[in-house]
Amino acid sequence: MGAPEAFTATAEIGHFINGRITGSTSGRRQAVYNPATGAIARELVLASVEEVNAAVAAAKAAFPAWADTPPIRRARVMNNFLALVNKNKDKLAAMITAEHGKVFTDAQGEVMRGIDIIEFACGIPQLLKGDFTDQVSTGIDNWTLRQPLGVVAGVTPFNFPVMVPCWMFPVALACGNTFILKPSERDPSPSIFMAQLLKEAGLPDGVFNVVQGDKVAVDALLTHVDVKALSFVGSTPIAQYIYETGAHHGKRVQALGGAKNHMVVMPDADIDQTVDALIGAAYGSAGERCMAISVAVLVGDVGDKIVGKVAERAKALKIKNGMELDAEMGPIVTKQALERIEGYIDIGVKEGAKLVVDGRGHKVAGHEGGFFTGGSLLDHVTPEMRVYKEEIFGPVLACVRVPDFATAVKLVNEHEFGNGVACYTRDGNVAREFARRIQVGMVGINVPIPVPMAWHGFGGWKRSLFGDMHAYGEEGVRFYTKQKSVMQRWPESTAKGAEFVMPTAK
Repeated sequence: MGAPEAFTATAEIGHFINGRITGSTSGRRQAVYNPATGAIARELVLASVEEVNAAVAAAKAAFPAWADTPPIRRARVMNNFLALVNKNKDKLAAMITAEHGKVFTDAQGEVMRGIDIIEFACGIPQLLKGDFTDQVSTGIDNWTLRQPLGVVAGVTPFNFPVMVPCWMFPVALACGNTFILKPSERDPSPSIFMAQLLKEAGLPDGVFNVVQGDKVAVDALLTHVDVKALSFVGSTPIAQYIYETGAHHGKRVQALGGAKNHMVVMPDADIDQTVDALIGAAYGSAGERCMAISVAVLVGDVGDKIVGKVAERAKALKIKNGMELDAEMGPIVTKQALERIEGYIDIGVKEGAKLVVDGRGHKVAGHEGGFFTGGSLLDHVTPEMRVYKEEIFGPVLACVRVPDFATAVKLVNEHEFGNGVACYTRDGNVAREFARRIQVGMVGINVPIPVPMAWHGFGGWKRSLFGDMHAYGEEGVRFYTKQKSVMQRWPESTAKGAEFVMPTAK
C-alpha cells in the first residue's frame, strides 16, 4: 500500500448532542497534541455539568422510540454503520495515529477489532431471544425476555479510542438503549467521527451522544439519576472509584482496571517464537495496551537463552512517526506519560534490577520535540520491586527468574492484577495445568496477547475488573439488558376461588 493520508484537521473538537456538533458553554479548553511532534494539533472543549445534563436529556427523550424499534430494524442501522466504518477505516486509523501515536498499521488493527464487535451487534435479534416454558403449571405458561436499561454511558481510555468504545456502544444501542460516550480527552477526534457515521447510518438523533471532558463530566454521569449503567476502562484506582460511586448511586457498573500481564516461558519453549512474541507484546503500541506483556517469567535455565536475544531486538526497534509504514513503535501519548515511564526505569535500577537495555532519552530525527522513548529491558526483577508490582504502561519489559513451573504459577496468582497472561511451552500437560490453575481472566497458550474475539467477551479477574460481567459478547448483552419473567394464565383455565398458597406445578 502507499503512504496513508495523515489526519491534520485543526478544528476545535466539541460535543455531539442530539444529532449535532456543539461547542461548549463552560469556557474550558484543553490542548490535543500530536505525540510525534510534541506540537498542539487542535483544541478540545470540556463539558460543564449542564452540558452533560443536556446530553442525558436528549438520550432520555430518544429512548422510548428507540427501545420500541424492532431489533431487526436496530440491526439494520448497525449494519449501515458497519459499512460506513469499513469504508472509512483508514481515516479512523489515521486519527488514532495522529492523537495517540501508535503506528498506522497497529491503528488499522484496532479499527478492525472494533469492526468485529459491530458485526456481532448486527446479530442482536438472535441474541435477544428469550426462553419459554409451556404448561409450567396447569394452564400457566412462563417466559423470559430481555429489555433495555435506558440511558447508559461509557468512559473510555486513550490507548484504544476506537476499539474500546466499540466494546460498548454497538451492543448497547443494538439492545435498545441510548448511549453517552465520554472519550479520553487525549485523543477525542474518532468519537465525533463515529457519531457522524452513526447519524449517516440512520440512527435517530439523541440515541448516541458524545460529551468531551474530564472528571467533571465523569462525575456528572456517575451521579445523574437518569443514567442507568456505566462502562469504564482505565486504571485500577479510577475503576474502583467509578464502581463504588456508580453503585452508590444505584447504577449497574462494569469497570475494567489495570494490568500487569505475565508471560511464563518454560524451558521447552521455542526460543525464537518466544522472542518474537515478547518483542511484539512488550513494545508494540509503545507498551500502552492493557493486554501488553510487561513481565517475562523465565523458568529454569531459559532466562539466559531469552534475555540476550530480546535485548538485541529491543535495541533494533524501528521507532518513528507512526505514519511511516515501516515503523514498529511510535511515541508515547503525552509528555507527562513519557516522564512517568522513564521515571520507573530509574526506580527499577535503584531497587536493584539490572538495566539490560536503556531506552530513555531516545530521539527521532526530524521529530526532536516528539514524546519518544526506546524499548527498555530490566532483568533480575523481584516481586518486591515497584517495577514488578505497578502498572508502568510503557515499553518496559521486566524479567523475573524462577526455578520451576509451580513457582511461576504462584507468582502470577499472587499478583493483585489478573487481566491477561500467557504461557509458552511445547508440553500439553503444562499448558492444560496452566490454563486451569492460573487466576487470570484471559489466558494465552503460545499466544502473547489473548484478546478474545467479539463473541467471547473481554475481562480480567481480581483488581483488573470491578463488576460481575465482562465487556462485549453475550456478557455485554446481559449487561445492557435486564431480564423480565412473565407468567400467564387465561380465565378459561383458572380454577374458581381464592388461592392462599404459592403457585406450584400441579
